[in-house]
Amino acid sequence: MVTSRPTTPAINLPLLWAEARLQGFTQDRWLTFNQTKKAGGHIRKGEHSTLAVLYKPMEREEQTDTGQPIFDENGQPKVTHFGILRTHFLFNIEQTEGLEALDETLLEPEPSDPFQANSVAENLLLSSGARIVHRSADEAFYHPIRDLIQLPTKAQFQDESGYYSTALHELTHWTGHQSRLQREGVTSACPFGSPGYAFEELIAEMGAAFLCAYAGIKGELRHEGYIESWLSLLKADKHAIFRASGQARSASEYLRNLEQQVKPAHLDDLPCMNDEV
Repeated sequence: MVTSRPTTPAINLPLLWAEARLQGFTQDRWLTFNQTKKAGGHIRKGEHSTLAVLYKPMEREEQTDTGQPIFDENGQPKVTHFGILRTHFLFNIEQTEGLEALDETLLEPEPSDPFQANSVAENLLLSSGARIVHRSADEAFYHPIRDLIQLPTKAQFQDESGYYSTALHELTHWTGHQSRLQREGVTSACPFGSPGYAFEELIAEMGAAFLCAYAGIKGELRHEGYIESWLSLLKADKHAIFRASGQARSASEYLRNLEQQVKPAHLDDLPCMNDEV
């Protein structure tokens, strides 16, 4: 029997971000040729696609030549792990025609309601046990020595997705502490602009993307300023994207395991995080 686990789109993030930046696209919405056609549109003449990668981890129970299952010393079926790598060619929605009406339906209205808390994201933040403070200063960061996450107040963000994308980005940094996953980009001195700094920021952005997807949040790239350093990193080390994706996945799984150890809270019961002005 062959089974598959959830696929990871994180490898594609910097590829699509870089292409959007180079081509001047203002929207982070990508479709295949068939998806565009099915939606009633078409690709503009002369447009070129962008390569994306689909990696699907698979597992299969081992069998003898006669088709009998092979068991380990504990009597459990032995399992072989392997992966399937496929390529897809995507087009940005700005390379299409006939999808204007569809695009309008995807635009988010101007925020007018009070901040709507996301219970899954709040539980991820609270169950982690991370020390998180909110200050009116317009900056967000994780301080490894103090083991502290600082965020702007929720009211300073334009919408909920902006707040949670930023908070989960910093929470991913938090997982790299010496007492947790011990990532080099957190435990060692990596000056701003260095390859180690860029690599850790790439992990944090991917980790936030994983967690936003898990919480049902439409996450967006919140740290555009790092794109140039990411491109330099990927040019110097073509395997860096795979290593970053794996470490981002480990960080997100670490946080989800912490969440499962704590009974999910009802939004009305969620404690307020420390706000300092």
